[in-house]
Amino acid sequence: MNIRTDILIRVYGAFGLIVLFALAVLFKLFHVQIVQGKHWRKVADSLSTRMIKVEAIRGNIYSIDGSLLATSVPEYDLRMDVLSGELQENEVFNEKVDSLATSLANYFKDKTASEYAQLLRNARQVGNRNILIKRKITHQQLLEVQKFPIFNFKYGGGIKPERRNKRIKPFGDLALRTIGYKNDNVQPVGLEGAYSNYIDGESGSRLMRKIAGTWIPVNKDEEISPKPGADIISTIDINIQDVAQRALLKQLITSQANHGCVILMEVATGEIRAIANYTRVEDGVYKEKFNYAINESLDPGSTFKLASYMALLEDKKVDTNTVVATGDGKYNVHSHTIKESHGGLGNISVKHAFEVSSNVAIAKLVETNYHNNPKRFTDLLYSFGLNKKLGLQIPGEATPLIKNPASKSWSDLTLPQMAYGYEMRITPLQMLTFYNSVANNGKLVAPLFVREIRSLGQTVETFQPRVINEKVCSDETLGKLRKMMEGVVEIGTGKDVIKNPYYKVAGKTGTAQVADGANGYKGKRSYQASFCGYFPANKPKYSMIVVLNDPKGAYYAAVVAGPVFREVADKVYASDVEMFHNVQQYKFAGQNKPSAKSGDSQLAVKVAKKLGVQPAVNPKDSNTAMPSSYKAGLVPNVSGMGLKDAMFLLGNAGMRVIPKGSGKVVRQSVAPGARVAKGYPVVLELN
Repeated sequence: MNIRTDILIRVYGAFGLIVLFALAVLFKLFHVQIVQGKHWRKVADSLSTRMIKVEAIRGNIYSIDGSLLATSVPEYDLRMDVLSGELQENEVFNEKVDSLATSLANYFKDKTASEYAQLLRNARQVGNRNILIKRKITHQQLLEVQKFPIFNFKYGGGIKPERRNKRIKPFGDLALRTIGYKNDNVQPVGLEGAYSNYIDGESGSRLMRKIAGTWIPVNKDEEISPKPGADIISTIDINIQDVAQRALLKQLITSQANHGCVILMEVATGEIRAIANYTRVEDGVYKEKFNYAINESLDPGSTFKLASYMALLEDKKVDTNTVVATGDGKYNVHSHTIKESHGGLGNISVKHAFEVSSNVAIAKLVETNYHNNPKRFTDLLYSFGLNKKLGLQIPGEATPLIKNPASKSWSDLTLPQMAYGYEMRITPLQMLTFYNSVANNGKLVAPLFVREIRSLGQTVETFQPRVINEKVCSDETLGKLRKMMEGVVEIGTGKDVIKNPYYKVAGKTGTAQVADGANGYKGKRSYQASFCGYFPANKPKYSMIVVLNDPKGAYYAAVVAGPVFREVADKVYASDVEMFHNVQQYKFAGQNKPSAKSGDSQLAVKVAKKLGVQPAVNPKDSNTAMPSSYKAGLVPNVSGMGLKDAMFLLGNAGMRVIPKGSGKVVRQSVAPGARVAKGYPVVLELN
């Protein structure tokens, strides 16, 4: 054998071994994939592990009295693995599937039993291990479904509820835009958006293993628990909010206005007690779609005259008894005629000119005194803070526009036009904040929407009143302006609607023509009616602004915005015992004592003392404040109670309250006496 033959034999031998090895590999692959495929897929399935995200529960938003404005409740998409370990045998599945289908059909009533059965059988036939049965079911519904055939198997019978946290607002559209929302791919709105870093919490993670088609936790030691979001305590008073929205909605429907808003602010602190915005979506139907209160910046009209007179008085250009010649109600200035809305007024004082809202008087006074130095006038307006944003706690505030002589659009006519609220842009909240400074002894405070942030019951951050300007003008000027504003309601434009015999109101009406886009004031005529003021005038506690845009028919502020202001102010005044200085004269004796249910007995005693009642805490006496009655884990009977007492009892018993509506409790979701786990949600329907 020569060398060449020896080499060829070795090469062929090696090649033959490689071919045999390749054939062996192919055979093994075929055997594993086809013959043993089902077995190894089960093994792989049972060994699959992964870390999944555990969504944190978002924090709640509360009103100032503890009512829930926004909360999160669990919601589930109900899915099923029809090939799970417990259903591997066809006999087991076929024996129970019809019973399951009947139960689903009877419970959800969206499909027939045969349709449900067909859905499940088709899923099994094609190997769909994640069939959707029902979207958006509640936790209570899930508990019921888990009792159905197949789903009541030891390991769940393939049931796969996919949980998410649903955000609900128990009071519906009350303060809807202020509460706001935070959605993916949408600009955050209101408190939900502004405080999402606090409310969202921190997501956790969990190590899961897939066994028999179902993901189950591997080890609790491998879990990172989610951190629940913090709670926001807002400044909104839900009762005042309800009053404000009802009053605004009623007047919008009456006047057929395009949209409107109302804001109620506490004078000393700047805390917003109510803020409502409505847009007409069709005849007689209004929805909260846009926050006009903080975002709509328009010519304010005559409500701005307060700033013009503040500048004149502070600059010693006029006094309240200075006489202004308004003649026949027309003032020709720079080839333009400014007219009174109700004809000539002759010679009148500055005070009376403000009370009757004379356009000629204020335009003439500002033009005469500042024509040679208009910057002095605009500098005074700037010193009052009217040209700056307020720096709100929620997003969306529009930037105010107060022109000055350096502005490109400044003309000879700008100065007299500005005097009575034109050629500028101011939001309702910015205007209210300015009026509030007059009620607050000259202190300009920023509006507050959030009082406190709490996490797990502990205060994280509190928000105190933020002073923008300690003194917008002198006390002398403030005193004169207050008398002028009281005169508007006593003898001026607001006397027929806003004046009442029980308490004094100070404020100013404002009727402004709204520009029609590019057509300006020569296009379609529409008006904005507003009233801004505070009450009680002798000791201001609340300031308020009402604005209605494009009312049909009557459009003057007194008859359009006035009724809203009057209704809200009357109801707030009537419900606030602190504004009644003579409450002790009303005594209750004998059988006239007010009845009290179980609840927070300390609050009941406090109210009794305010009303002059000698409190006697006696459970047998239905006319006295009864002691609190609750037991941990047992649901108390809260029917007929107010929300605060109901929350007090349920909270101390360990339950989580979800209120719906306002008023007294008419129905509770869990029967009294039932034993539930700590933190179990109890829905209260109020009316």
